[in-house]
Amino acid sequence: MEGAAKPVEEGQMVEVTIDSKGGRGDGIAHIEGFVIFVAGAEVGQKINVKITKVARTYATAQIA
Repeated sequence: MEGAAKPVEEGQMVEVTIDSKGGRGDGIAHIEGFVIFVAGAEVGQKINVKITKVARTYATAQIA
């Protein structure tokens, strides 16, 4: 059974808005409902990020 296509892929550059803060202090953004954790980001920031890892239910990114 195939999983749903993810809206991002590793190495991709995307613009996101940080809408909340994770338990580990990472900023959290969403693209089409898919969670993106951004290290060092603050709530309310609109930033360009580079996707560094894509997992089954989330992705991680760094500020570009």
